[in-house]
Amino acid sequence: MSDNQHKLTRIGVFFDGNYFLHISNYYAYHHHRRSRISIAGLHEFVRHKIADEENKDVHLCQIVDAHYFRGRLTAQEASNEGNRLFYDRLFDDILMMEGVTTHYLPVRTVQGSRQERGIDVWMALEAYELALHKQFDVVVLIASDSDFVPLVRKLHTQGVRVMLLAWDYEYYDEEGRRRTTVTSQELWEEVTYPIAMQKTIEEGDDSAFQINRLFVERKRPPVAETETVVIEEDGETKTSTVFSLKDGYGFISFPQTNNLFFHYSFLLDTDFNDLREGDSVEFSLGRNDRGEPIARNVKLVR
Repeated sequence: MSDNQHKLTRIGVFFDGNYFLHISNYYAYHHHRRSRISIAGLHEFVRHKIADEENKDVHLCQIVDAHYFRGRLTAQEASNEGNRLFYDRLFDDILMMEGVTTHYLPVRTVQGSRQERGIDVWMALEAYELALHKQFDVVVLIASDSDFVPLVRKLHTQGVRVMLLAWDYEYYDEEGRRRTTVTSQELWEEVTYPIAMQKTIEEGDDSAFQINRLFVERKRPPVAETETVVIEEDGETKTSTVFSLKDGYGFISFPQTNNLFFHYSFLLDTDFNDLREGDSVEFSLGRNDRGEPIARNVKLVR
């Protein structure tokens, strides 16, 4: 074994937070696994994958730094969106326990639309600076944008290898439109180790690549009595039953409009995976950006 194979491989991991959230939501609500991505499991996967790519002992492949970047709502805005503030803090706790440093910028509202501004640039600058300062051998990007191509090129000039973990998939957004997430082809071609995670998860060897440990073991909490919370958007709160459920969205029986679309992000105090067809739900009427009626603030009647 060469001296290089005895040398510690120093790994830095960088999360595009908004992208990672969409991935985690996809597996929690759209994929048959119905479970979120585990930060600890993802780190373990990275170590094993780099050890495999570089023909080294996994114990010599260590994550020495990890950073998470995301635009963030103000506390007031988050508190106005059901349990958003609680879940943001809960995820912060998970990141903290796994040694991930968080970086947030305020989300800006532009022409009525919330947008992240400058977060990709900040992530790229921090990744390059830290790679030089902490002498990473491999930088791992959880990202998909071509905005990171200049970063990859600069890292390569310093002899730093770059692994990309990216997912390509389809899903329905909160307005009922089919969306497709596609990784930049230019980014795929620039990195040292491109890993198509969707294909790896579906076709990979669980024992070799730690696939099962990529996902949080989901436990159903006991049903508890909760105080009824009614939030009205368009008139009075209504009650009906779930007509059908798909991957991350569903329809509520509502003869006046030939059933109402709802998205998992519209649920209050309810986990989408706990819903069943025929369940009674409370909801308020809203409209999507095309003016079509949809159900919002959907809550299971326990």
